[in-house]
Amino acid sequence: MQLDLRAQTLLKALVERYIADGQPVGSRALSKISGLELSPATIRNIMADLEEQGYVASPHTSAGRVPTPRGYRIFVDTLLTVQHIDERAVQAGLQSASPQPHKLIANAAQMLSSLTQFAGVVLAPRHESVFQQIEFLRLGDKRVLLVIVSPGGDVQNRILLTDVDYTPAQLQQSANFINQHYSGLSFEEVRGRLQLELRQLRDDMGRLMQAAVEAGSAAMAESAEEMVIAGERNLLSVAELSSNMSSLRAMFDLFEQKTGLIQLLDVSSKASGVQIFIGGESQLVPMDAMSVVTAPYEANGKIVGTLGVIGPTRMAYERVIPIVDITSRLLSNALSNH
Repeated sequence: MQLDLRAQTLLKALVERYIADGQPVGSRALSKISGLELSPATIRNIMADLEEQGYVASPHTSAGRVPTPRGYRIFVDTLLTVQHIDERAVQAGLQSASPQPHKLIANAAQMLSSLTQFAGVVLAPRHESVFQQIEFLRLGDKRVLLVIVSPGGDVQNRILLTDVDYTPAQLQQSANFINQHYSGLSFEEVRGRLQLELRQLRDDMGRLMQAAVEAGSAAMAESAEEMVIAGERNLLSVAELSSNMSSLRAMFDLFEQKTGLIQLLDVSSKASGVQIFIGGESQLVPMDAMSVVTAPYEANGKIVGTLGVIGPTRMAYERVIPIVDITSRLLSNALSNH
């Protein structure tokens, strides 16, 4: 339903005041802060209409009103004036990190948390376990060290227990074969190709390479931390989220189990730009008093993950939205230049 200009102005003033101080807002305060030349009676009538339409609610203990999830939704969708955020602070924080992708991602989560004082979360790129090169080092006693170098420069090690005591020359030959033919592919792709192409190689070498592919695939999967969260403790100081045991439990369940969060971030990676999930209107956010602001990020033009801020429904959206937006853009640049 369309709200007229007066109702929009009053709703915007009410939401902004409530976000700022957390107290229900009365008609007298609204007449002062809205800038509208309206009588208190007119304001009361408009507020009663807004309440009837589900945009505001009256807590039992107070004459004032507070926004509902529906009120927040219309506020963030149509009434919000986004603040200007200085990109340099975000950029400096990301640049101080090591250029390795997992460090950049951890830094982005930390940055989102410290700039908003809520929890920052980043869904890391799903690892298609792609490798740049591998090496075999003979440890003797039918033990071989597999060294995997990813395109981003991350290094993983695995020990292979082999049936045969391979010579350094055989190990070198096998590594050369894999690097020459399969560098830049995922271990899953290599597995399929090896089955077709290894028939011409001796069985021993084939078994070594198969073992390397299995171990490499497992190593890359383990190294892929699906989600990085920073600053959960900040949410303990938000009264709406930690005021009673059931909301505290719901909040800790969210961080403990992670599946709901991953699902939510997954959904938002399919949309473009900033998405706002407001508790109470989204099945994906488990608490009425919680909102999640997300944005997808890219590497070389392809969306690879999502980042966001988890905080109370009563958050300064005009500040959080540009912080999430800028961080996603800068993380995309950092990963693409990498």
